[in-house]
Amino acid sequence: MGGLVYISFAEWNKHMTPAARLQAAIEILDRVIAGAAAEQALTSWARASRFAGSKDRAAVRDHVFTALRCWRSHAALGGAETGRGLMLGAVREAGADPALMFTGDGYGPSRLTGDESVARTPRMTAAEENDLPDWIWPMFSDSLGADATAAAQALRHRAPVHLRVNLRASDVADAQSQLAEEGIVTERLSIAPAALNVSEGARKIRNSKAYTSGVVELQDAASQAVVEALPLRAGLRVLDYCAGGGGKSLAIAAHADCQVYAHDIDWNRMKDLSPRAERAGVQIELLRTAELSAQAPFDIVFCDAPCSGSGSWRRAPEGKWRLTAERLAAVVETQAEVLQQTAQLVAVDGVLAYATCSMLDVENENQVTRFLQSNPEWQKTLSKRWLVQDGADGFFVALLKRHS
Repeated sequence: MGGLVYISFAEWNKHMTPAARLQAAIEILDRVIAGAAAEQALTSWARASRFAGSKDRAAVRDHVFTALRCWRSHAALGGAETGRGLMLGAVREAGADPALMFTGDGYGPSRLTGDESVARTPRMTAAEENDLPDWIWPMFSDSLGADATAAAQALRHRAPVHLRVNLRASDVADAQSQLAEEGIVTERLSIAPAALNVSEGARKIRNSKAYTSGVVELQDAASQAVVEALPLRAGLRVLDYCAGGGGKSLAIAAHADCQVYAHDIDWNRMKDLSPRAERAGVQIELLRTAELSAQAPFDIVFCDAPCSGSGSWRRAPEGKWRLTAERLAAVVETQAEVLQQTAQLVAVDGVLAYATCSMLDVENENQVTRFLQSNPEWQKTLSKRWLVQDGADGFFVALLKRHS
């Protein structure tokens, strides 16, 4: 593995060349291959590379994450599962001439070797073409059928940036106007009534007034659509059982005048939820695990269960390479346990909503079927999924109701 690129302070005011950005990505990817997390490797590089401007850092980041999304196909095109092989494959897929980038000049990649100079047209397997591990492709294909290839290809590209308008604070048109004043261009999405797609100015969102004042939140449109599927109405007691950072808790609270509770087995994951709720103008009560029984029963228990994350692999592409068959089996068992636990917290005639950001049947319909077989007093009233090629993350939700 090569060391990180260091450039003298004489280069401070100069932008990195495209070739230098490519070399930086190569070295970061070599660190990832050696076991480092991508974000950690990028942060280490950025701290050591004060010469790099914001555009340089963004370009290098894009190179790294494109390689993570397209790992197998780019390795096949580049001839090696190394940082250099991945970047060579990326250049070839883009239709550019690698010899113009791999010149050895300045801080760019060294010249192509004889073997590297030969254009590769490898015969790829379906798993390689679709950039998925061999072991998961049959499961992915069986789960999605005719939609499998389109879903896998969508996962090879960057995810869109979506916003949720806080309808307690503004309407959609006014939110769009506020964002436009700060150079953030959006379009409405049909998947959820408060969903916006950001087409320009995504990097400006977190510092925008609309965001800091609670008018908008960053949230994928499918996550918003899942909340829209819940039978929410004023006065209900709603528990977001696997709340994480609390994005769906906030969406629930903004949707209807409910009593909203949030819980996560890792309390630290919710550390920012209270200030976010205050900013959004909603109330959410945080519950520790030991407090759940005393607060039960709830009219709706929403369970966004731990999962493979296959529906959001374009956002977190390392996930599809870190996942193993053994880890998936463990996740499936955890999901079954969570369903049994949360069922005890639901009021008579209440609703248990089970959701995952997965597109695999083993985590979705199969999991619900397994629960219903062992709990015949429950019935499924709704089952719906969203596929990643439709413009949002892949998601699944099932609504379960206990017989009176």
